[in-house]
Amino acid sequence: MPRLPYYDPADGPDAIAKHLERTPLALFRIVAHAESAFEPWLRYSAALLTRLELDPLARELAILQVAHLVNSPYEWSQHVAIAKAVGASDAQILAIETQRDAEAASLSGEQKLLLRFSREVILDGAASERSLAELSELIGPRQVVELLLVLGNYMAIARLIASAGLEPEEPVVAGPSPNGLAE
Repeated sequence: MPRLPYYDPADGPDAIAKHLERTPLALFRIVAHAESAFEPWLRYSAALLTRLELDPLARELAILQVAHLVNSPYEWSQHVAIAKAVGASDAQILAIETQRDAEAASLSGEQKLLLRFSREVILDGAASERSLAELSELIGPRQVVELLLVLGNYMAIARLIASAGLEPEEPVVAGPSPNGLAE
């Protein structure tokens, strides 16, 4: 049971009600309370899921790293489905879940580096100079910054979910698409 009431679409703008009709996730029904920030937040979140140069599989592995390390079952359940839709294998997901990503044969060297970088950001507050240099050399500064934005966004969402007391729910992904969103 959530600690905050769900937003009542009847009490607010029609635009919010339409968004909540299309995607009835509990998370959206909580964030909608921030009426003036809701639509900009949706656009930003959508950009992180659809408009980055960062590979969608890399993005989803990083989000799973966040969900696992900050103990967010809600985020985990949603993003396992999205990760699978963009090509993640069960072995890759298990490697993150069991914290064996450093030695997992199912992960490429780039994926292992990305997950190490992500773990440092999540647990230490910043990536090490070495990890930043190595990842930047491999994927470039643009994708590193995109990854940092993804990590920061999903760390914040995990804190909102935990504070609001949201329980995991059925994933919204209906089927695979190139950007990892339901079609």
